[in-house]
Amino acid sequence: MTGYDNPFGASFGNQMTASANNGAAKGDHIKDTTTAGFQKDVLEASMAQPVLVDFWAPWCGPCRQLTPVIEKVVNEAKGKVKLVKMNIDDHPAIPGQLGIQSIPAVVAFVGGRPVDGFMGALPESQVRAFIDKIGGAGPAGADDQAEQIAAVLEQGKAALAAGDINTAADMFGAIMQADPENLGALAGMAECMIAAGQWERARDLLAALTDEQKKDAAIGVLSARLAQIEEARKLGDPRALEHELALNPDHHEARMKLAKILNVEGDKDGAVEHLFYIMKKDRSFDDDGARRQLLQFFEAWGPKDPATISARRRLSAVLFS
Repeated sequence: MTGYDNPFGASFGNQMTASANNGAAKGDHIKDTTTAGFQKDVLEASMAQPVLVDFWAPWCGPCRQLTPVIEKVVNEAKGKVKLVKMNIDDHPAIPGQLGIQSIPAVVAFVGGRPVDGFMGALPESQVRAFIDKIGGAGPAGADDQAEQIAAVLEQGKAALAAGDINTAADMFGAIMQADPENLGALAGMAECMIAAGQWERARDLLAALTDEQKKDAAIGVLSARLAQIEEARKLGDPRALEHELALNPDHHEARMKLAKILNVEGDKDGAVEHLFYIMKKDRSFDDDGARRQLLQFFEAWGPKDPATISARRRLSAVLFS
């Protein structure tokens, strides 16, 4: 069983709840987990050493055959791997997301992501060979861990770009567990908080950084975005501003406020259109305030944002026409 791209963890901002099948510990290297505990027990733990997840159910005969075999081999491996067991009847969400269709299924996680696995009650010799192979992946050396962290960071960014805040937060959280000073993960987690509307949490996270960390470009972009959010929250009701503009299209102050609010709400194109309207009508308004506000948007969006690139081209055309 190979080809997995993403692990699935607990929900960010909306804690998943479930009860463990019995909660009993099975030794230092074997434990049960829940949907809520998956991030810590599997994703974060696999940053330090490989973790095998055994998906099983009480009614499954082959599961009962595999259990004593895999537990024996894991215990004999003496820390090369950890075994985490998940009852799919009690906790169906994660196996469903991973595409588990037959049990027993064992999935190996390394560096916060699934890398290999097998299905069925394999004989002890094959289980031992699988664990020996996976066990060679950890504990990771510094170079290996850095490579794993970089891969998980890219997965987190991709999930965030796709709008999957929960998965992205799980990825960034796993990295922060292994490397609390990782600025990419810190910035990613702050972005998740902003996307989830948890602006105060994002502000507190950035405020706790050192002065040197705050000089990072990604952190600077987020700080600028939070400042704009704080300002926009004080500007009033956007519907009232739209009504004002319907009555008086050249009420530039109302249009400027609406542009700031639309930007915070994620409507970058709408915000840009309002600012260009002001620039075309009256460059002297607020001492060329619309252009200055647009430059502040660029700072918050970052130079590679498509909205920044597009608006910069239009701004050049306006300034030099």
